[in-house]
Amino acid sequence: WRTTLDVNVIGAVALTLALLPALRSAEGQVVFINSGAGRAAMPVMAAYSASKFALRGLADALRDSEPALRVTTVYPGRTDSDMQRELVSFEGDDYDPGRFLNPNTVAQVVAQVVATPPDGHLHEVVLRPRG
Repeated sequence: WRTTLDVNVIGAVALTLALLPALRSAEGQVVFINSGAGRAAMPVMAAYSASKFALRGLADALRDSEPALRVTTVYPGRTDSDMQRELVSFEGDDYDPGRFLNPNTVAQVVAQVVATPPDGHLHEVVLRPRG
């Protein structure tokens, strides 16, 4: 639990707080990469789900408390990665990368979020693999 919370919550909080003065002066943008587990709890993944719900809460609170900032949470679906390979192996299934998002797709969506014209503010983006 501790490691998961440290990585997924405490790390995001520490980095955000460290950058907050610069973000304020630039009326900047924060993009949090979350997970489907931050929208719906996942069985046997309590620590991970809890950490992702906490990240969602951080984004919501930051958005409310810092109205000059644009704060977006991206919820990518399962993405082709070593983590997913381990999870699929744990689930006892065969790994088929075609069932997962390509990491470049997620990166392109984040780039689109950042490129949103300044008069727009995407609060959340939910991205899922096709099929």
